[in-house]
Amino acid sequence: MLERLNQALEHLETRLDQDIDMAEVARIAAVSEYHFRRLFSALAGMPLPLYVRRRRMTLAGAEVLAGDRTLLDIAVRYGYGSGEAFARAFRSVHGIGPGEARRTGAVLTAQPRMSFRVIVEGSTGMRYRIVEKGPFRIVGRKATVPLVHDGLNTAATAHVESLDEQTVARMKLPAGLEPEGILSASVHLTDSREEGAEVDYWVGVATRPETNAGGLDTLDVPAGTWAVFDDHGPYPRALQQLWRDVFTQWFPSNPYTSRPGPELLRTRPVETGMTTDSQLWIPVERGHRPGRR
Repeated sequence: MLERLNQALEHLETRLDQDIDMAEVARIAAVSEYHFRRLFSALAGMPLPLYVRRRRMTLAGAEVLAGDRTLLDIAVRYGYGSGEAFARAFRSVHGIGPGEARRTGAVLTAQPRMSFRVIVEGSTGMRYRIVEKGPFRIVGRKATVPLVHDGLNTAATAHVESLDEQTVARMKLPAGLEPEGILSASVHLTDSREEGAEVDYWVGVATRPETNAGGLDTLDVPAGTWAVFDDHGPYPRALQQLWRDVFTQWFPSNPYTSRPGPELLRTRPVETGMTTDSQLWIPVERGHRPGRR
């Protein structure tokens, strides 16, 4: 799969000065556009549109300093309909407007071309199983929180601590489906997995789809395939590493791609620094076998 991803990035690179069909880029990678965007974000640490903008502004910056084209010509070449829109994009990357950069010969910021490769960091296997699960409903409470890659997510913790005993007891009444007990569900609001990107964060239980929520929030989840990962380690560091490994190691090495749906997590106990047993459920679908077209 990594070879396919690099072919897709090479295709993208040749089209920075024209409209880019992201569906076509994803087809070259032999995955869905949804999975390509999420996998890129996890591997690169930034959303795909941000990478494209930075690469375009890197090439545009070189042309601005060279002085061979007018600023409007450069703006049009890289897909901007006006000098003002180009100037805003240029400033967001370089911290200076194109006109001033040309006049002063300013130092600009370059976004290097990306390629992905495998780095072997030990021989620890990832324990997982594939589960076909019917439709179900999450019943609980929802909050919107930012992603945190390392350390405690204070917004998520505050949401959990805001739940009183009565609310938790109401959640437990309709429980009964796997994953059992109180769990969390994360629904990404964008394709980005960068630090600070927002997710809808649910704390609740998995129930039958017809379950009466009794005044609680609900999230209806359609039937589908799930990759289930078991982990054991200090909370939250081991869990955050597991999440990272799923997207940077497991997906590139297995014939599955991600699909829309909540990512489910059951952790016992949930105490910072304590060793916990975690179970992570990622919605997946069967994709192309690695290395095949």
